[in-house]
Amino acid sequence: MQTQESPNSSDALVKEVTSSRKISEPVRYLLWGHAAGHCQFSGCNKPLWKHPETQEPVNIAQAAHIYAFSAKGSRGNDGIENAELNEFENLLLVCHACHKTIDSHQEDGGRYPIELLHRWKAAHEERIERVVGIDPDHKSHVILYDRAIGGMHSPVRYEWAGTAMFPRRYPAENQAIELASAGSDSTEKDSDFWATELRDLERKFDRKVQDRLANDEIEHLSIFALAPMPLLIRLGTLLTDIRAVETYQLHRDPKGWTWPNDGSKPKFQIEKPSNCDGSPALVIALSATIDNSRIHQVLGENASIWRITLNKPSQECIRSREDLVAFCAIVRPLLNEIKAAHGHDATLSIFPASPASTMVELGRVRQPKADLPWIIYDENRTSGGFIKAVKIS
Repeated sequence: MQTQESPNSSDALVKEVTSSRKISEPVRYLLWGHAAGHCQFSGCNKPLWKHPETQEPVNIAQAAHIYAFSAKGSRGNDGIENAELNEFENLLLVCHACHKTIDSHQEDGGRYPIELLHRWKAAHEERIERVVGIDPDHKSHVILYDRAIGGMHSPVRYEWAGTAMFPRRYPAENQAIELASAGSDSTEKDSDFWATELRDLERKFDRKVQDRLANDEIEHLSIFALAPMPLLIRLGTLLTDIRAVETYQLHRDPKGWTWPNDGSKPKFQIEKPSNCDGSPALVIALSATIDNSRIHQVLGENASIWRITLNKPSQECIRSREDLVAFCAIVRPLLNEIKAAHGHDATLSIFPASPASTMVELGRVRQPKADLPWIIYDENRTSGGFIKAVKIS
């Protein structure tokens, strides 16, 4: 705080504030608007217009300086003019705890340097801009479903979804509809795994999705799923192809859920059995090969094997929305052909080795009243082959 002698008085000092912590109302309005009243500390996002416990309306927001108000404060203020300290660009809207956290470090900011806080501010404001700018025709509710595959867990996160959907769609809510069991460490090796997981998936879907669909609260769904293939197929059958749904695929190169759209187009191949006297089996070998001997080991030597495959199966074979559409376009008529060849009383056994998105779509194209019952098999290395995992009747 600095003072100077008033030019109008020789016998008195008038305190003149040359730099003040007071933030103007227009700047506060900007700060609240761009933050949408939520804490901008990355990962907090706490609403700042109500008490967190009683829910009573109360303003618990604080304005935190990125460049410190004091030259000796956290992050200092070297490199910014005094007049800019209280401007919108140098402020974060935060809760008390987060304000205390970022200001409780050494002068260089420690774990919370200027560059990091600027990134947090920009990312939060960009997210709010996306959400509040949603056209009703473009909004989509995000479904996340991830379960460990062979004991390996790859979490599916909400923030990845918004990036992959943009600019075609935008998240309709600031959180996803999560269908997986939190903290479950069971695997396909456990005897009750499939029954437990199916029951949990179906209950969560009924409670979190089906009821809202029935009440017209959801118009479009974006699916981000990574789980054992039988569970993905079951998820697809819950959605069915009459829902407005878009399914996404996790890619390894480049890493993420955004469609690469690199121009590569899979050339699906259909192989049909020489005779249809045996039990029908549908092999979907897009990401890996499945030898006929492994099917005969389960269904017997007389099994009639139908196959969808590629010249070179690859986990990265689905690279665009159009690839998924092309997959569905060959599956639907093939299911009809299998039913016509084997009769209405047959049961179709499915042996999948295919990208996650195709498994969800396989379930979605199934017509509950028209198609044969399905038995979906899963490869179990412990037993040395395929085992029955899910039955859809």
